[in-house]
Amino acid sequence: MTDALKRLSEEGVAIWLDDLSRKRITSGNLAELIDQQHVVGVTTNPTIFQKAISQGDGYDQQVSDLAARKVTVEEAIRMITTADVRDAADILRPVFDATDGQDGRVSIEVDPRLAHNTKATVAEARQLAWLVDRPNTLIKIPATEAGLPAIAEVIGLGISVNVTLIFSLERYRKVMDAYLTGLEKAKERGLDLSLIRSVASFFVSRVDTEIDKRLNDLGTDEAKALRGKSAVANARLAYQAYEEVFSSDRWQALENAGARKQRPLWASTGVKDPAYKDTLYVVDLVAPNTVNTMPEATLLAVEDHGDIAGDAVTGTYEQARADLDAVEALGISYDDVVKVLEDEGVEKFEASWNDLLKSTQAELERLAPSEG
Repeated sequence: MTDALKRLSEEGVAIWLDDLSRKRITSGNLAELIDQQHVVGVTTNPTIFQKAISQGDGYDQQVSDLAARKVTVEEAIRMITTADVRDAADILRPVFDATDGQDGRVSIEVDPRLAHNTKATVAEARQLAWLVDRPNTLIKIPATEAGLPAIAEVIGLGISVNVTLIFSLERYRKVMDAYLTGLEKAKERGLDLSLIRSVASFFVSRVDTEIDKRLNDLGTDEAKALRGKSAVANARLAYQAYEEVFSSDRWQALENAGARKQRPLWASTGVKDPAYKDTLYVVDLVAPNTVNTMPEATLLAVEDHGDIAGDAVTGTYEQARADLDAVEALGISYDDVVKVLEDEGVEKFEASWNDLLKSTQAELERLAPSEG
């Protein structure tokens, strides 16, 4: 069997796992994925933690201790999730050291209920960075309108950030601008720019899900022929924007001062439509200096039958633009699609957070010591 994951890494794609649980940490599975499957980072989100905490008994001892201390459910969640992130960061520390801080990273999300509150997001990011207390952590901040100034402020404080929930090309440009603004603030404060890292999580599969639904509603042959093309086209045009911004004079001045590029990260890369190849959002988005964060099923599919044929992005921009224009020509509004996706994305993470609150509260009550 060809080592497709090794080839992917050699093409400049950092392989991150889009999952984390205490069982994955304590069983040695995470260490095994790092050792054998070329995994060099981990991302988490409220949905992942909700699933982890509600399954099995891996958290019982800690939850029992938290219940005995009568902590609030919010505090319990932060103690539980930061413990997992800290342990994962320690496991990934050799990768962090070997890549000079580029990889070996673990991401943890600010409370999604703060997505439209800039000040609270900044405060939460500072708190999470302090709680985890590992140099190889990334704080995840959503790319909402309120999130953009928060990203600039947090980067300016020297805290590394994973910007999440990016769907539109316009918003992505604003995210890159926020990163550069943050670096400029950090430079003014005399911070070491080489220690500040960031990735911009550009969501992929959900774009096809939403646009394909609208194409199916149209039902014409012309519409059906465009199914499954929009997400890859959108991501490829995002990479074109990345190339432009990180070759600008503004960037050059920051790079000369020690700054590192904010890498595009392809998120939501699990294929939702069984009609498409299950490696689509990995194989068709191979490009230098990118990250692909995959659910384990996608990771294993790429390992098993991923056909990695080199850079699949550079030079595809004209076709990518044509594909999106063809969708727009059928009356499907790109601006409306990306707005729906961002609103849904925040709502989904909020719903998962609320589920996390409920399941954690239930566990606190189940494991609470009897009085006396």
